[in-house]
Amino acid sequence: MKNRVVLHSDLNNFYAAVECLYRPEIRAKPVAVCGEPELRHGIVLAKNQLARRQGVETGQVIHEAQAKCPELVIVPPHQSAYERFSGWAREIYEQYADNIESYGLDESWLEITNLARDEYDGQAVADEIRAKMKETLGITCSVGVSFNKVYAKLASDLRKPDCSTVISRQKYKEIVWPMPPDKLLGVNTKIAMTLRAMGITDIGNIAKAPVELLEGIFGKNGRTLHRYASGEDNSPVSHKDYVEPPKSVGHTETTHRDMENAEDVRRVVYALSEKVASRMRAQHFKCRTIQVSIRENDLKWRERQGTLEVPTFIANTIAEKALEIFGARHKFAKPLRSIGVRACNLVPDTVGIQGSFFDDPARDEKMERLAGTVDTLRAIYGYGIIRRGIALEDEKLTYVPPDYDRSAYRVGSAFFKEA
Repeated sequence: MKNRVVLHSDLNNFYAAVECLYRPEIRAKPVAVCGEPELRHGIVLAKNQLARRQGVETGQVIHEAQAKCPELVIVPPHQSAYERFSGWAREIYEQYADNIESYGLDESWLEITNLARDEYDGQAVADEIRAKMKETLGITCSVGVSFNKVYAKLASDLRKPDCSTVISRQKYKEIVWPMPPDKLLGVNTKIAMTLRAMGITDIGNIAKAPVELLEGIFGKNGRTLHRYASGEDNSPVSHKDYVEPPKSVGHTETTHRDMENAEDVRRVVYALSEKVASRMRAQHFKCRTIQVSIRENDLKWRERQGTLEVPTFIANTIAEKALEIFGARHKFAKPLRSIGVRACNLVPDTVGIQGSFFDDPARDEKMERLAGTVDTLRAIYGYGIIRRGIALEDEKLTYVPPDYDRSAYRVGSAFFKEA
C-alpha cells in the first residue's frame, strides 16, 4: 500500500497577522487581539511573535499581558476579516488537494498522497504552499508533513513561524516518542495529569502501555490515545465539499456583571436557550441532552448535564431543563461570571420519536408551529424583532451577540477543539 502523505497547515498568529495587514503602523510592535473589556471578554485571543517573545500568552487577562509587555498594542477582533482570509487560504489549498479538512479558521489538513511519493516529496509541496501564502495573502503558515493527520498536526507545531517540518514513518519514534504527552492531539490538561500520576511521562510511554490499561482509565478515548501515540491513526481527510453535522449546539455568555442570584441566572438561561433552540431549528435538529456550564468569579468552569424524556428544539423546554440541572447542583456560594447552555445528542427533527404516556402531542405541535412562525419573522426582520419579556427585565444582562460573532457549532471527535 502506498504511504499516505498528509499536510497540516497552521496560519501563524492568524488574527494578529490579519490585523497587522490592515494597520501597517503596528506591524513592528507587539500586538494582541483582545476581547472587549466592557463586555468582560478582556482576554488575549491572539498575539504576534513580538508579543509572544515578551511573554504574552493566549488566554491571559489584558492587564496581565500589559504587565509583561507595557508597550503592547491592543486591537479588537474583526471576525469577518478572519473568515475572509481563511477562505482565501482555502482557495490556495484547493490548488493542491481535493481532500481538505478545516480545523478552525486557521488550521487545515490536506491529503496529497496522489501528488507526492513520500513525506519528503510532500515537503516540497508544503514549501510551495507557504511561499504562495506569503506572496498572495501577506501572511505566513507553518506546515507539518507526515503519514497521518495526528503526526502532521504535531509536525506543524514543532517549528514556527513559516516552516515546513517532516515526521516520516521511518523516524517518527525518535522524533515523537520523547515528547511530553500534552503534545499529542487529544491530551488535555486533565488527561496529562492522570498520565503523569500513572508514571507516563512521554508519548512513547503511551504507545508502550497496555491498551487495556488505558481503556480502563479513559474509556474508548484510551484506545484512541494508544493508536495516536503508536502512529496508527488512519482517519481520512474529509473531502473539501463535505460538511460534518454538528455534534452539539450551544452558546456561552460572560455577562456584563456577575449573576448574583437565581433570578439573574433564570433571565440569562432563557436568553441562551432561545438562541440555542433557534440554531437547532435552522439546522433541522432536536436534542436529547442539555448541558449547563458555569464559571464563578474565581474563573473555574463546571459542567453538568441531564437527559430529556423527549427530544426537543423548543426554547421553553430547554430552559426549564437547564434551570433544573443548575438548581440541583449550584447553591450560589460565589457569584457567576459566565454561563452556557448546550444541546447535545442531536437527532434530525424528522425522526419519529417514541412519546410517553404523559405527553401532550397537541400542545407540542402548537409550540413547534409557534416556533416556526417566530423563525420566519426573525428571518425577515432580524433576530431582535421578537424577544421574551423576561429578557426585557435586564436587557444588558440578557444581551446575546449576533451569530456572526460566534462559532455556534461543535464538530469533530471529542479530541478536536470546541467551537
